[in-house]
Amino acid sequence: MTHSTLEPEGRGFAAVPGPGVGQAQTLTVRLFDEDRPLELDNGVRLAPVDVAYETYGTLNAAGDNAVVVCHALTGDAHAAGHHGDPDRVGWWDVLVGPGRTVDTDRHFVVCANLLGGCRGTTGPTTISPATGQPYGLDFPAFSVADLVRVQRALMAHLGVRRLAAAVGGSLGGMQVLEWVLQAPEEIERALVVCASARLSAQNIALSTAAREGILRDPDFQGGRYVGTGRIPAAGLAAARMLGHVTYVSEEALTAKFDRRRRADPAQPAGRPPARDGHEWFRPDFEVEHYLDHQASSFLERFDALSYLYLTKVMDAFVPFEAAGADERLARVRAAGTRFLVESFTSDWRFGPEHSDHIAANLTGAGVPVVRENVPSPWGHDSFLLPLEDHLDVMGRFIRE
Repeated sequence: MTHSTLEPEGRGFAAVPGPGVGQAQTLTVRLFDEDRPLELDNGVRLAPVDVAYETYGTLNAAGDNAVVVCHALTGDAHAAGHHGDPDRVGWWDVLVGPGRTVDTDRHFVVCANLLGGCRGTTGPTTISPATGQPYGLDFPAFSVADLVRVQRALMAHLGVRRLAAAVGGSLGGMQVLEWVLQAPEEIERALVVCASARLSAQNIALSTAAREGILRDPDFQGGRYVGTGRIPAAGLAAARMLGHVTYVSEEALTAKFDRRRRADPAQPAGRPPARDGHEWFRPDFEVEHYLDHQASSFLERFDALSYLYLTKVMDAFVPFEAAGADERLARVRAAGTRFLVESFTSDWRFGPEHSDHIAANLTGAGVPVVRENVPSPWGHDSFLLPLEDHLDVMGRFIRE
């Protein structure tokens, strides 16, 4: 998930302070190699592993003022600032910067592209050293725990000794939760926002339908499409449309579009294509044009294989049901890590009940938790928006 385009006027939005972090740069580092491979949960040894990341602010001498920002399913390392165009800022720019909720005058902020991603970190489109060809579906399966192992290796590389906070929404929140369960002594505060520790059957079904659109696209070519000049564009576009509808609420779509039609079907870049050659299926309603735009922009920045792998990672995440869960929770309690578990009232993808489940398991083990259910009409994507109540909740927790 990246920026929602259903941003309203007013309706509880806050003025974002300051000029932001300015121009940022994405860096790349090799964290694992053939002499020291990444050992995955399933026993596979993966090497080399390169990681793309960005940093904002300055690490202090003690190495303990760092804040990690973990991105969601379709995010990347570019969380804040811009890459030359001040009008095109990172996906969580409203959160990160001087005087903002995650204050770069106080904190050294790090955001990395995930293992399995397609924005600079090793993933299925990376060249396999064994074959000289892109991995494709030969890329090994991995877990949320593996994502965290890579993040922890990056912190060690950067000289971070302990995190002041780890922050993440959706899949990012899953990483924060797993990180604390894996190494509670490394994190002082954990902010888990609209995440899940046990996807429901409905969630798995929605992700399955999205994946099948990709897998059944003839241009998927068994996952060997990289470099052929053909990509599973139709399948990935359909997956994006389906996924995006689950990230927003019915109220948000009604407020933005309702049943309005486009008087002139022409678009700035020309008429949209007819469906199967039939004019009747050409986009007509404004919401159809909106979804077409979401799909088109997604195809320019994301890869189908990464979508497949990362959605399966989310489906499999059940940390409180895993072997040794009680012992891990006891270590979290002993370490004194504090949690903020936040949800949004109109989120139906990972609704408040998912956050309740996380909070109940933590508090049941004696772990201190602040539980907040923030009013918002904007659905799952609320965590990306400058909602005043949302930023206040997060800001108070980080500053305490």
